[in-house]
This record gives sequence, C-alpha cells and structure tokens, in this order.
Amino acid sequence: MSATDATPPVIEREEPRVPFASPASASGSPHVEVPVAYDGILLAGFGGPEGQDDVIPFLRNVTRGRGIPDERLEEVAHHYRHFGGVSPINDQNRALKAAIEDELARRGIDLPVYWGNRNWAPYLEQAVQDAAAAGDTTLIAVATSAYSSFSSCRQYREDFARVLTETGLGDVVTIDKVRQFFDHPGFVAPFSAGVLAAVAGFLDEGLAPEQIRVLFSTHSVPIDDAKRSGPRDVDWGEGGAYAAQHRAVAEVIMADVAAERPEAASVPWDLVYQSRSGPPSQPWLEPDVCDVIETLPEAGVKAVAIVPLGFVSDHMEVLWDLDTEAIEAAQEAGLRAVRTPTPGVDPAYVSGLVDLVVERIEGTPAAERPHRTELGPWFDVCRPACCENVRAGFKPAAAGIAP
Repeated sequence: MSATDATPPVIEREEPRVPFASPASASGSPHVEVPVAYDGILLAGFGGPEGQDDVIPFLRNVTRGRGIPDERLEEVAHHYRHFGGVSPINDQNRALKAAIEDELARRGIDLPVYWGNRNWAPYLEQAVQDAAAAGDTTLIAVATSAYSSFSSCRQYREDFARVLTETGLGDVVTIDKVRQFFDHPGFVAPFSAGVLAAVAGFLDEGLAPEQIRVLFSTHSVPIDDAKRSGPRDVDWGEGGAYAAQHRAVAEVIMADVAAERPEAASVPWDLVYQSRSGPPSQPWLEPDVCDVIETLPEAGVKAVAIVPLGFVSDHMEVLWDLDTEAIEAAQEAGLRAVRTPTPGVDPAYVSGLVDLVVERIEGTPAAERPHRTELGPWFDVCRPACCENVRAGFKPAAAGIAP
C-alpha cells in the first residue's frame, strides 16, 4: 500500500493550559511579569434583587443546579423582603464602578469599565457582549471578592468561561483576572482604620483591653470546600487557604491597631463565621458569630467590635447577619457593640483596585507588588485544582490552569 493510501494519523490538539487567557497568561506562570495591553476592565459582581418580584428569581439563579424548591428559598427571601426586596449590592457596585472610573481618569488611564453580575442584571453576558461590540476584547477582570474559595474566586472564573462559550465569543475575547487582593494595602487599610476607631473608643471609655473582643467575621463555607481552597500543594491548616488568608489579615489589622494604641496589643480577637446556608448534615466552618457573642459575658467581656472582614461592601449578609442578628445578640448579652465599616468606595480601596489592574498592564514583577501578609502577593493565574467545588467537581474556568 502506498503512502497516499494510508489513513492519515489523528493529531490530537493539546488543550490550552489556561483557557480563554491573554497570550501573556496562557503559559500558566503564577505571576505574569510582562506588560499586557488590556483594552477594558470587567467589574464582576454577585448581583442582587432590586424589588420584591425579583427576590425568588434571584435566589433561583444563586442556587441554580441544586434543585432547591421555592418554599425553601422563601426561608432566605425574608432577609431581602425585610428591606423591601432590595439588596444594596447593585447600588454599591454602581458607586464602585463610578469611583474606579474617576480614579482611572485622575491617573490618565483610558480604559472603559464594563460591569456585569453572576446572578442578576446587569449580567456578565451583556457586559462581555458590550465590550466585544466596542472592540474591547482583551479584558482584565476585577471580582468583588478578595479571598480564595470556590464561591469567592473559582465560581467567578467558571462564569467567565461559561459566558464566553455561550455567547460564542470564546475565540474573540480573553479574560484575565487580577490576583486575590485580601492582603493588598488598599483593601486592608479601611479595616485597620475601622477597628482602630472601635477599639480606641472602648479604651477611651475606660474599658480594659481584656474587656474588649474583636470578632473578624466572614462568610462560612462547607468544610470540604474550604479544605480545597487555594493550591493543593500547600498545607494551609484548618479551613484551607480561605481561613489562612483571613487569619493572616486579622493579625495584620490588630498589629496596625497596636501600633497606634499600644495598650490594644493585648485585646483578644477571634475569626468567626456567618451566613451558612447548607443542610444541617453538612459541616461548615465554625464558630458562628452569634454563638461566640453569647459566650463573651462569662469571659468578662464588656464590648465587642464586629468586623465584616470577608466583605467588600455593606450588602445583605452584612445588613442582616451582622447589623441585625449579631447586634441583637450583643444587646441580649448586655454588650456594647460596634460594627466596623467595609471598604465600600473608600479611596484607599478604590486606588488599590486600580493598582491591581496597573500591575498587570505594566507586568510588575511579583517581588515589587505590595502585600501586607507573608501569603502574598497571590497568584495572577490560579493553580491546578485550585478551589474545587466538592459537590459539582471542576467545570471549565478562565484565568487559571485547567482544571
């Protein structure tokens, strides 16, 4: 048989190490240290209802694929209904988008900002299509979440991949993502200022340091998911990289406070959790913030500072779980209580987000990137098997090495 009669060999195309990435990120290097000519910023939010009729459809979006009936969703819906069915998160992201645009203009950086949500209008699909229609196809994403876990990082990356696939723009648009910014100075500074104000206020009222407790609160996640947060080749301890990042930032904040008020160095603090939503049979990170508050009087505590460390703005989990339930728990325990601010549109925070974009535009070496803990600077390109969803497994995701 001649060579021309032979069946041609099947050539298997190798899947890209980092799907949907810019050429600079496609190799999968942990830190991208070469300049990238981005032509747009994708501000990626969680989304929230803006009226009573939106509440259940929004919650269906949040829980899509889990088969949760509407009657169970209604158990959560009352948090939103208490506030007229309106989550503050969309207005907060409108304000954040405007603040980022103002900061870009102040620095003379000509980059449009496209805002899209995972779970409610304006959706990510529309934002990406708008960018592509304007010819802005090399996007750098800023997600409104600072830490590493499935819900706070990988789920955003999976949504980027899903949107690019479903819109047919996967061969046209690339989406990279700024590094997780839990220990960036711009994110940490507003928390340090808030905790200092609360602790200094208690001290000035005559309370001794041991009569004060600082509770750093973040969203609980399933323990199995927490164990898989961050790269798998590091032993992060209990709670995985997710808990390790929060603990590291809390330590930095308390050191900042002690630097201003030395007597605050002996103020105790704890990392606590809130907003768990899984079935009782599924273990989630503990202890719960309200459970801890109930125990404080017997430890001689008179005042508590509640710090929403896991949140970038005052959305529903802050308004309900902390401002309502946690404050009520403190009142019932006879404690003075202060809930400290989230970053929101604090100038340091907004400037820090733009810094994160600029370091990717300029290809800033990792050794020169600001970070407040020994865990940073975090990765530009998420590592293999990072932040797996135990229930659903791995789906295609942008801005990270497959899977």
